[in-house]
Amino acid sequence: MFKGVVVTPAVRMGLSISVATGLYGISFGALSVAAGLTIWQTMALSALMFTGGSQFAFIGVIAGGGSGMAAVGASTLLGVRNAIYGMQMSRLLGVTGLPRWLAAHWTIDESTATASGQQEPTEQRRGFWVAGAGVFLLWNLFTLLGAWMGDALGDTRRFGLDGAAVAAFLGLLWPRLNAREPVALALACGLVTAIAIPMVAAGVPILLAAAVGALWGWIRPSEAVQ
Repeated sequence: MFKGVVVTPAVRMGLSISVATGLYGISFGALSVAAGLTIWQTMALSALMFTGGSQFAFIGVIAGGGSGMAAVGASTLLGVRNAIYGMQMSRLLGVTGLPRWLAAHWTIDESTATASGQQEPTEQRRGFWVAGAGVFLLWNLFTLLGAWMGDALGDTRRFGLDGAAVAAFLGLLWPRLNAREPVALALACGLVTAIAIPMVAAGVPILLAAAVGALWGWIRPSEAVQ
């Protein structure tokens, strides 16, 4: 799978994306503990769920007083995009057996973007595996660091970390706002959330926003998968 890896543009891109994305794990780990999860529960989310947007949505709902079902629903809806990526990556990678399961788990925004940014099939596969492995390793390491720091700090609100989830989520979102379509979708989801907050229970607004995104992707599938 990793045989013959050399420092090519795909490898450099995959490694740089791994470091940049992995650092967000510090915020996630600290905020997850602040939301009431234990260090081990936090690590389980990063290792098993392994999709940043869904993880931040999950702990955001929990921290806001939402139910476990609302948290699972919000994170699941946000993770639907990975299924779309999976159909693309399955054809590109052409793997079977255990590597196929591993590829499915590592199919995230960053690995898909790295692979899609290459021209040669060999470089596409190399970029996918480097980014997938790199993000998985660093995301989990920094999650552990953040969870340990958050547990040691106690009340993270004293240090302003209660706003870090929003900042980190925006950091994940911002690079994707590179055209009219994603900007319009982001504004629509934000408007729905703002209107719903005073009207429904905690956790439901983000479910409604995710439903808007899913509906948008269903109506305009060609733009949704770019």
